[in-house]
Amino acid sequence: MTLVKTVAAHEIVQSVYPHPVSERDEVGMAVGKAIDGAVARYSHEFLEGRRPTATAMRRYASEVLDEELTDSDVRLASEDRTVQLDRIAGVVQAFRRSELMGLRRPRSRLVLIDERAGYYAQPDFWNGRDRFYEMKSYGVPPVPPAVTLQLGLFQLAFPGFDAVLAAFDRHASPVRTSFTPIAPLSSPEGERLLRVALRTALEVGHDKVLEYIDSPVVRYRLPSA
Repeated sequence: MTLVKTVAAHEIVQSVYPHPVSERDEVGMAVGKAIDGAVARYSHEFLEGRRPTATAMRRYASEVLDEELTDSDVRLASEDRTVQLDRIAGVVQAFRRSELMGLRRPRSRLVLIDERAGYYAQPDFWNGRDRFYEMKSYGVPPVPPAVTLQLGLFQLAFPGFDAVLAAFDRHASPVRTSFTPIAPLSSPEGERLLRVALRTALEVGHDKVLEYIDSPVVRYRLPSA
């Protein structure tokens, strides 16, 4: 058996850009997960030939939001909860009119570095051929450094794919949508990110048996330092 250390891409981002989580952040993350869940379900049902109503999507998003807030031990006043649900509904409707509607989420891939360690990467959507999308529910540009790092890690996991940052600014009324193509990684930048990922995985990763991993594996060899 071959043991390798693995982490998730978001753990690498957190390691490079540590950020103490405030109650406001907890609310933002709960809203983000409610949006992620609602649009993923909406897109899936669309592919299955169903046409869920806006009311049904709002109800589902409401359930996810309440679960996430409960898990975070955060309570929102009734009026604040309504504001957040209205924003979620606005993003869902903007998503429905976008090119993302009907796309699937790719399987998580393991980026394995030097057969020693690696990270799991899973963008939000892809077309199954040559393009993946990472979705955010706030306005860009500018693209935050942490998101740039996340996208770079995804580019390594999906070599040859075009990367697009899809932003649905829930704070704008109506929701502003933008699609930002991400430049391909240069070889030096790709190597730098792989070294960061390797270091993080070796430091905080969990042991996995390589032969038992059923995710697609993308392998890289680093040149000797």
